[in-house]
Amino acid sequence: MPTVRHAISEMETQRIGEVSRIAIGDPDVIPLWFGESDVDTPDFIGEAAIAAIRAGHTRYVNKRGIPELRQAVHDYMQGLYAVDLDPERITVTGSGMTAIMIATETLVDNGDNVVLISPIWPNIFYCVQTMGGESRHVRLQMTEGGWQLDLEQLFRACDERTKAIFIASPSNPSGWMMEREEQQAVLDFCRQRGIWIIADEVYHRIVYDRAVAPSFLEIAEPDDALYVVHSLSKSWAMTGWRCGWLIHPAELGDRIGDLSGINNTGSTSFVQHAAVAAVRDGEDFIGDMVARCRRGRDIVYQRLGGMDRVRLTAPKAAFYAFPKIEGLEDDLAFAKRLVREFRVGLAPGTAFGPGNEGYLRLCFAKAEDQLSAAMDRLEAGLRAL
Repeated sequence: MPTVRHAISEMETQRIGEVSRIAIGDPDVIPLWFGESDVDTPDFIGEAAIAAIRAGHTRYVNKRGIPELRQAVHDYMQGLYAVDLDPERITVTGSGMTAIMIATETLVDNGDNVVLISPIWPNIFYCVQTMGGESRHVRLQMTEGGWQLDLEQLFRACDERTKAIFIASPSNPSGWMMEREEQQAVLDFCRQRGIWIIADEVYHRIVYDRAVAPSFLEIAEPDDALYVVHSLSKSWAMTGWRCGWLIHPAELGDRIGDLSGINNTGSTSFVQHAAVAAVRDGEDFIGDMVARCRRGRDIVYQRLGGMDRVRLTAPKAAFYAFPKIEGLEDDLAFAKRLVREFRVGLAPGTAFGPGNEGYLRLCFAKAEDQLSAAMDRLEAGLRAL
């Protein structure tokens, strides 16, 4: 058989998938491995999708998104951040992940590198690898006061082949959030060096000490080398719907639209109509989602904090716990054992980049009784180590 590209043939299996496929769909397993709530998409969003289907919105549409959704995104972002985005800077994509892939496709050639603030969702560095690039991880450090970024270390990781710095804030899996002063320092550095910023701001509403996370859009100029990625998946409980948006310099609109068409012919038409309802009418639901996640965080961190060998820090945002298990050498094997023997599904820390050996990630955007039961099972698993 003819060979495929080296970058693809050498790609490792995604470790979260290695664990989940053992028992995905098994009702006896409490699944905390994926980044999604157990709340169903709210009815008003589903009803908007059904109405769109009945109205015949099932055909091809503009590959940059229907005008109603681009306008709704404009109004939503303006309301959150007091920024008046040129609509030409907004392209609707077939998921936040598609937006990240498109951004990567526009920037990375063979031999280029992207500097990532890590630990980070693995699909990001797989995107870079797919394009023949190198991922350079600059790891956050866990401290008593939370996860901390060394800006000088970040800047030292960049060289003449660095095309972008990728920043997920709020972060999956750590719950770290970049503050305004850090954003400004990164923006100033990237302007001086001619480096792009790819800002994954998907968890911008799942924040516990304020209404919304800081955004690069609040400090950047319209023509800065900046991509900002958003998704409907998290705040609106729409993981299976596959719809997001990418904010980019206006002059790249046609090219971004072309890539949206190439990747998946744009976002599904009737889903976009549902997305309009989500961003326009979803504030009450988002408030409920944040309150649910806050309760989940409190349960998980109270329980984890009392377990032997567990070291952790509470997240500022997103809906994950990322504890370090002292003495745990093979987190992938242990995560598989937790599924098979203790019927609880977590993600191994090594899925999220180098330096995360002995960590585990769990999603706490779940019902309180499920989280309590999951903590019982995890504690039993830790005792058996």
